[in-house]
Amino acid sequence: MSGTSILYEPREQQDRVTVEFKNMTFGYGSVEILKNINLKFDEPGLMCILGPNGVGKTTLVKCINKLLKPSSGSVEINGKDVQTMSLLDIARILAFVPNSSSTVFGMSVSEAVLLGRHPRAGWMTSERDIEIVDAAIELMELQPLSDRDTRQLSAGQTQRVLIARGLVQEPEILILDEPTSNLDVKYQMDVMRFLKAYARDRKIMVIMVCHDLNITAAYADRVVLMNHGGVYADGSASEVLTRENIETVYQVDSEVQMYDGIPHIRLKPKYD
Repeated sequence: MSGTSILYEPREQQDRVTVEFKNMTFGYGSVEILKNINLKFDEPGLMCILGPNGVGKTTLVKCINKLLKPSSGSVEINGKDVQTMSLLDIARILAFVPNSSSTVFGMSVSEAVLLGRHPRAGWMTSERDIEIVDAAIELMELQPLSDRDTRQLSAGQTQRVLIARGLVQEPEILILDEPTSNLDVKYQMDVMRFLKAYARDRKIMVIMVCHDLNITAAYADRVVLMNHGGVYADGSASEVLTRENIETVYQVDSEVQMYDGIPHIRLKPKYD
């Protein structure tokens, strides 16, 4: 199989994947960031986590892949507490795409993307590994940059490299922390459209931290709205992104209108 279609190949493992937070609390010392989170993801699709800055969105997803350890309660992947799993075992199931990355050592874009194959292939690179890397580079429109040193990339270019590296991992769970924040409008739409199709076609779970209400509304299969360290609302975009919820969580007035079944949010500016 050639081209980007190789990235859409259905997973060999068709068992349902689950991520579950059980009474999970996380804090730094006496300061609680997340409080008694009970949340379960058990369906394939694009799940978007929304909320104001500092509400704990990134903290929540970092507890899934063992980057952070809950103060109490647990996070389970397929019924197993992630704290009992090795990082390599987690990486074989889950790929995490951070919001940014600092590259200390120089490497080409192709080499940086190829690193994502390590949990699957170890240090032996096969022809299929190269095909998957080439497909991800093509999909993220990075071909002209494939030989460029990653330290010479813009923030948006670096973000596309990080997404490509996550894709080549062929995860059952793909987690992204605000993957569109450094991208222009075209790439924001392209990435969201791809992630929705990728989750559907591969029947995997894509969990992403978002900040744009309208882009989330247009593409998310499920929206989790957070406030004050907890889950304020959980459901479809039309169920969660209501005028009342937006006013309560974001402290702004808005109008919400439906277009083709998709809510469109217009924030009402205030002037002195």
